[in-house]
Amino acid sequence: MQSRLQQRLEQQPDQGIDMSPLLDVVFILLIFFIVTTVFVRETGVEVDKPQAISAAQLEKTVILLAITDGGEVFYDGNQIGVVGVRGILEQLQRSDPRPVVIQADKNVPTQLLLEVIDEAKLAGSTTVNLAALKQ
Repeated sequence: MQSRLQQRLEQQPDQGIDMSPLLDVVFILLIFFIVTTVFVRETGVEVDKPQAISAAQLEKTVILLAITDGGEVFYDGNQIGVVGVRGILEQLQRSDPRPVVIQADKNVPTQLLLEVIDEAKLAGSTTVNLAALKQ
C-alpha cells in the first residue's frame, strides 16, 4: 500500500524549468555585443615604432600598412610589397575613402618609406600618416 502522498506525486506530470526565456536573453546579449564591437583591422606584423612627442591618437577607421625592418610591406597580414600598395589602396579608397596610417619600423630606410608614401598618394589617399609611440 502506497501512501496518499506517493500516489499524488506519481499522478502529477513532471514539471521542468522552461529554458526559453533564458535562451532569449542570452541571444539578445550576444547580438548586443556583436553589434557594439568595433572591428579594427590590424596589419598582422609587429613593428618597432619610433617615438615622437607630437604623436596623437587617430580615429579607428583608418587603413593600416606596416613596413618591417626587413623592407617588407604588409596589409591585413599579407605581404603586398611596395608595388602592391597602389592597387590595394585604390580599391579601398574607391569604396570607402579613409586616411592611411603607415606603421614603419624605426630601422626602415627613408627611401623605402618615401616609396610607400608616394604609392599611397598616387592611389588617391589624401591623408597619409606615420604611426609613432608617444614619448
